[in-house]
Amino acid sequence: MMIADAPFVAPGRPGLSLRPLAAYSHFRKLLADKEDTAQVFYMAECLASRRSWNLADAFCRSARGRALMAEEPYLPDLLDDHDALLRLPAGSVAHAYVAFMRREGLSAAGLVEASTVPGIERHPDQLQWFTDRLRDLHDLAHILTGYGRDALGEQCVLGFTSAQYHDRTEWIIAWLGALEMSAKVKASAPFLRAVGEARRHGATAAKIYEQDVRALLAEPLEAARARMGVSRPRQYDLAHQRLRERGMDPYRVMAPAAN
Repeated sequence: MMIADAPFVAPGRPGLSLRPLAAYSHFRKLLADKEDTAQVFYMAECLASRRSWNLADAFCRSARGRALMAEEPYLPDLLDDHDALLRLPAGSVAHAYVAFMRREGLSAAGLVEASTVPGIERHPDQLQWFTDRLRDLHDLAHILTGYGRDALGEQCVLGFTSAQYHDRTEWIIAWLGALEMSAKVKASAPFLRAVGEARRHGATAAKIYEQDVRALLAEPLEAARARMGVSRPRQYDLAHQRLRERGMDPYRVMAPAAN
């Protein structure tokens, strides 16, 4: 069955539930190891939101959403075909994306694997398609926003995207992560203001999940940011500056200790 013909919510999908204590337990595990991305998906199960479901339903019913369902290829395959992406023009979103993924040792397929966790079922419905789309676009969000994979950068990306699709899981992770950094890192760095700025930027920018990914990848990066109204992350840059002034590497702050 084509996804456009599937129901928005499959009959066997559980209803919404709110389990904040379980969500907090998963958050503590994520703080201990930011690479343990399975905890994000567990948190999402504990904090499912009617507002997010309604937004997803509206998008799946829209002309744009239905066109993407019908025409867009499987995103992880598209995003992991680095040879094809590098045939797009220099300075494009695609070139920045490939450089980022190779530098960080990441793949779209790896994020799919990380999202396949015990106890969370997949369902043959449009909500699953929408949820998968948000997952697959996470690293493109890093490219478009300019936030790195340092601890603060990850919180800021989540702040940005949480405003785009009203995801309270991501907003809680972003906010509590910034609070944790503020409590533990003595550098007078604007961690909380950086996440707040990211959320404001996400609320005003064009929605990343609405983009035609193939067209977006071919765009010059700065032109794509301008078209989408993605503002420069000034508080994030300032936080990095303050950390470096204190002799701290922003990409090692709050990183898990080496074994």
